[in-house]
Amino acid sequence: MKTLIIHPMDESTDFLAPIYKPIKNKTVIIGGSHRSELMHLIPKYDRVIMMGHGSPNGLYAIGIWWDQPQYIIDESFVPYLRGNPSNMYIWCHADQFVDRHGLSGLCCGMFISSKIESIECGVGADHSDIEESNSRFVEILASCIEEDSNTIHKHLMEQYRRNSERNPVVQYNHKKL
Repeated sequence: MKTLIIHPMDESTDFLAPIYKPIKNKTVIIGGSHRSELMHLIPKYDRVIMMGHGSPNGLYAIGIWWDQPQYIIDESFVPYLRGNPSNMYIWCHADQFVDRHGLSGLCCGMFISSKIESIECGVGADHSDIEESNSRFVEILASCIEEDSNTIHKHLMEQYRRNSERNPVVQYNHKKL
């Protein structure tokens, strides 16, 4: 399976990079491309994994794309993403983006990955809870990343949940997967 990974270069989401390390046939885009280039690339791949910071309107560009200051993935990409249940949307509120545009694939809602997000979501968590949640999520997802979306989702839900009783961040995030 040919996989395109779109992961805007941002040190606050670097922890996600091990997710795609096991993928054998991949192209990783971290910035510097034109949006039109990405639109032409997407149909050439069996799966697109998009990750980083985002909103219900798409995946933030983090200021590293030449022709798009706010979003690298937004509603203009929907025709290129539609109909592929293998795609993955890993950014805060990606579920709203996927639902609004009738897309399919693995996605998440609000996902706490930093202290500030923990505070904003009203989750009493310390740094170690956040780090444990991030590393466990990445480890689990990386372990099954070459599987189909349904298997990945099932495995992630079962394995990630194992920490939910003692970790408030995992408890919150698990509900958003």
